[in-house]
Amino acid sequence: MSVVVGYIPTPEGRAALQRAIEESRLRKAKLVVVNSQDSGKPISGQEKGQYELELKEMEKSVADTGVEYEIRTMARGTLPSEDLTAVAEETRAELIVIGMRRRSPVGKLFLGSNAQEVLLSANCAVLSVKAAR
Repeated sequence: MSVVVGYIPTPEGRAALQRAIEESRLRKAKLVVVNSQDSGKPISGQEKGQYELELKEMEKSVADTGVEYEIRTMARGTLPSEDLTAVAEETRAELIVIGMRRRSPVGKLFLGSNAQEVLLSANCAVLSVKAAR
């Protein structure tokens, strides 16, 4: 059994990761961090370097918690929602944790497409987490 979390280095991603660590401890389950890199936009060498540095810092912070973990960086050209649900199926996840960002009044009519797809497709519980203001 596992707890799967979608992670990108944003306030929402960090909030989801912290909650997933807590859930892994509570459930005595392996933490599987999924970093899906299908942004659809090209990034500069400097941005890529910063992103990789942030991922290394994240891995160190997870290692320091003492929970059993695995980090999967995926660049398969699939949607992040597909990566999360596939990993959840493979690892027999009991929970998927995703970060949610605040939206404008018009944006509140719609969930993010990845979040909505995870909620609709997952065969396990999904916990959405907001970043602190």
